Formats: sequence, structure tokens, C-alpha cells
Amino acid sequence: MKKYVAMLLLFVLFSLTACKKEKPVEPATQPDFATQEMTQDLTNKPTNPAEPTTKKTEADETENAIKELISTMTVEEKVGQMFIVRCPVGTGVKDVMTYKVGGYILFARDFQNETRDSLKANIKSYQSASKIPLLISVDEEGGSVVRASKYSQFRENPFPSPLTNYVNGGFELLAKDATEKSLFLKELGINMNLAPVCDLPDFESDYIYKRTLGTDVNVATTGIKTIVEKMEVAGMISTLKHFPGYGSNVDTHTGIAIDERSYAEFEANDFLPFKAGIEAGAPCVMISHNIVNCMDSTMPASLSPNVNKVLRENLSFDGVIMTDDLAMNAIKLYTGNEQAAVLAVKAGNDLLCVDDYYIQIPAVINAVKNGEISIGQIDKSVERILKMKHKYGILRLKD
Repeated sequence: MKKYVAMLLLFVLFSLTACKKEKPVEPATQPDFATQEMTQDLTNKPTNPAEPTTKKTEADETENAIKELISTMTVEEKVGQMFIVRCPVGTGVKDVMTYKVGGYILFARDFQNETRDSLKANIKSYQSASKIPLLISVDEEGGSVVRASKYSQFRENPFPSPLTNYVNGGFELLAKDATEKSLFLKELGINMNLAPVCDLPDFESDYIYKRTLGTDVNVATTGIKTIVEKMEVAGMISTLKHFPGYGSNVDTHTGIAIDERSYAEFEANDFLPFKAGIEAGAPCVMISHNIVNCMDSTMPASLSPNVNKVLRENLSFDGVIMTDDLAMNAIKLYTGNEQAAVLAVKAGNDLLCVDDYYIQIPAVINAVKNGEISIGQIDKSVERILKMKHKYGILRLKD
């Protein structure tokens, strides 16, 4: 009996020990790396992430709306958008409808015998005739190049030159003048000023000198930045001209100018005012007709793919590239009349400044239809132009 009880006690003790050993062990608490990463991501996110997302969405919507508009346009309408032409006498409304131009340039003759009211009525008639709102532009540089303020019915005195303003009142007066000029033009129905002049002359005797801010690169760079910033605030399209810089070259209105300077000289001087204007928000750059040997010794700058490439890649400009007037002798002496605009498009220009649009527009249309110029290239240029029109409130897209 005692032996039986002892054995029973041993069995119970063994069973209790075994049960204790088989009890599951709670694992040590380990860091949850997935949770940590999620927490860090949330911590590092901006406090108001909706704002940049909204801006991106708005930009995407605008881009998509513009591309959709382009998809509905005919070849003739697309090519027409790439031309900003001298406003004709007497046929302004008719020619808008016939050639579907992107804009008109007003010269002194378009102001001379007009009043404020009659000029605004003329511009309104052009806009009403156009399916896509027009660029209405003018060379209102100040000084020797003025169109509207030349006549007292529009302004008591012509706008002074940029250099005169700088000498008399520094950058402050340049800023004031740029604002006043922009508002003056907008009130008349003008939405684009073919200014400021960014050229950096070498000497006071140079052809371009009187239209510039002088020979000091620092003054020119700060002055251009100041002018463009004020034009931006006023909602006026600015046009930086004449890339890649005139220097001491002769007037291309009358003949061919060949620039022998090194590329290093352009980088150290001439490019700087253009860079300042681009960084300040200028949406358009006009290219000169000078033959610049260090960039392209065979073609005028306005017809050179290489010069376009320098502007796009080296100066990081993604806006509208515009030619100077393709009717100038520097172009006429270089190429046949009907080829000027075709060559300009093939070089990469977006907006073509011409007088003889009735010749140049059909020539480009034919070049597109026969495959010499791709419709893809045309679409890219038209997209840049329409984006610029939309940014400055000229083109309103449907919701």
C-alpha cells in the first residue's frame, strides 16, 4: 500500500513538471519595421500635401485641354497659329479668317490716324473674327522705337529709352516705366510687347546701342530682370530680343551681319541678360538674323537649328521661340522668298514674324502636307503658343 501511494505521488509530480515545460513562451517584442516606415513617411510628409497636388492637377488639366483643342484643329489652323504678321491695311478682319494667323503686329501706321476708341474698335474686330484669340503685339521699346506713344492722341510724350530711364532714375525708374507701359498697352487691347532689348553692345557707336541698357553687363542683366518682373505683374507678354545678342553687328534690316566672336564671349556676357529675363519669367525669345560663326557659320541665327538648340539646352528655355522679321534683307539675300518660313520652322522656331504671310503660310502648309515638316513638330509649337496665350488670359479654355 505504501509502495502504491509513493508511486502515485511520483507520477503526479512528473505530470506537473511536463505541463510546465510545455507552456508556450511569449516571444520577445520585436520592432515593427513596416509600421516604423509608415510612421516615418507620415511624419516626413508636408503638412499640406493637397496644395502641390492641386497645382499639378490644374497644370495637367490645362495641358490636356490644350492638346484636345489642338486635336480638333486643321493643318491650316495649326500653321496659321505659328504666324504673327504685320497688320494689313483694310483687310485685317478678312485676313484673320482667310489665313487663321496667330497674331498681328501693329506699326506706327496703325496708330497714326486713329483715336483710342477707333484703335480699340479695330483690335476688337480682329479678335472677333478669330476662332482662337490673337496675339496683338507692338514694338514699344521706348526711345527710338515707339509705335503707340509716338502720337499725342495716345500719350502726351513718347516713352523714353530704357537707357535714358536708367541714367535718370536707375532700376526704380525702369520698373515704374515697365509697369506704366504695360498698363498703357493693355488698355488699348495690346497683349504683347516686343521688348525688352537684351543686346549688349560693345561701343556707344554700335547700331543697337541706343535701344539697349548700355555696355555694362551687370546693369543690363539687372535691368532686364527688373523690366520683365514688372511686365509679368502687369500681365503683359514680354519678348527678349535679339538672341544670341547683337554686339557690334550691323543692322540686319539692310544686309547680312557676320559675328566672329567666340562662344566663350557669349557665355561670359551676351547670354547673361537673356538668362536673367528667362529666370524672371519671360515667355518669348526673339532670334536675330546674324550669322554667328561659333554656333553656325552657314545659317542666319533665325534659320539655324544649332542656335535654337543653344537656347533650349544651354539656357534652359522652354517657351516660345520667335524669329525676327523674315522680310529683312539679311534673310531675303540668303534665301528665296517662299523658303524663309519653311526653313525657320525646320530650325525649330515656334512663332514666325513675317510681312508676306500670304506667301509664307501656304508654303509651310505645303511643306507639312508633303512630309517635309512633321505635323508632330507643328503640334509642339502650337502647344507652346497656346500655353502662352492661356497663361496671359488671352485664351480661355472650356471647363
